[in-house]
Amino acid sequence: MRNSSTAVIGAGSWGTAIALLLSSKGYHTYLWGHRPEHIVSLQKERQNSRYLPGFLFNENLYPVEDITNHLGSCRVVNMVVPSQFFRGVFRKILPHLQKGTVIVSAVKGIENDSLSTMTEVMHEEIDTFGSRADYTLAVLSGPSFAREVAEGHPTAVTVGSCDKDTAMMLQNFFGTEIFRVYTSDDVTGLEISGAFKNIIAIATGICDGLGYGMNTRAALITRGLAEISRYGVYRGADPRTFLGLSGVGDLILTSTGDLSRNRTVGIKLGNGKKLEQILEEMEMVAEGVKTSLSGYNLMKRAQVEMPILEQVYTILYENKDCAIAVKDLLSRQLRKE
Repeated sequence: MRNSSTAVIGAGSWGTAIALLLSSKGYHTYLWGHRPEHIVSLQKERQNSRYLPGFLFNENLYPVEDITNHLGSCRVVNMVVPSQFFRGVFRKILPHLQKGTVIVSAVKGIENDSLSTMTEVMHEEIDTFGSRADYTLAVLSGPSFAREVAEGHPTAVTVGSCDKDTAMMLQNFFGTEIFRVYTSDDVTGLEISGAFKNIIAIATGICDGLGYGMNTRAALITRGLAEISRYGVYRGADPRTFLGLSGVGDLILTSTGDLSRNRTVGIKLGNGKKLEQILEEMEMVAEGVKTSLSGYNLMKRAQVEMPILEQVYTILYENKDCAIAVKDLLSRQLRKE
């Protein structure tokens, strides 16, 4: 596929990092974002000064204002749009995709209204406007801060698809000497772990903001992994997925890394700031905020016990005091691990 075309839908930090990666491999990479003035600045400056500054675009990276003119030549289309806008954007591009297109979701979230993962959203839209046989869906997940990928730090991720050949093709499509890609057929597990880990990252950030130590952080990460696994197995995921890169790997990164938006939200909440103020101050989306609402409703529907998720939800959406939430979490009835 070298010298073929691909598209990245979403010109935030992660979309830009993916575009930089693919264009460096020789793919003609079209990068699109929803604000025309942003795309114009990308074209002029040849870098994403707003979301990922300092990384100049090479000659294979083309920011475009109208992506629909280019989708017909793209065998692989990468969706990197925040989860709550994902459906609307996908609906607009779907009629312009060629049959046989592989569509990769690199989004870690769950839609609030439908409680659907991103592949479920795509299937719903395809069922309405086309045929599932015309497209193949995949997921890219794992511990991967955009800036570190752009800087060339060794990174390992997982690409998942129900079609084994597609997963293997994407393994080579994305993979480089420093960007190692593993394959999986557990799309459900990848999407559940990728979305729910952001909630646990908010919880660990809250405890960091409250001044608690490493003991607290380790406990939250460990028990958070138990919650994610419990719900994922309920949904039919392979329990081994949660011990892999997209599970515990991404959970550790997002819960401890200084580049984590979700952890940053938690720290500011623990420091006493209001959620509205925190979100106003942020340039980029912290998916865990919206996913906490989706996750809470999914938890209630499934009747699966997820106490950390429940406390994060009450902090975000019921204005519960952070210190009281931690106390309530620790004062629950004692039980066997």
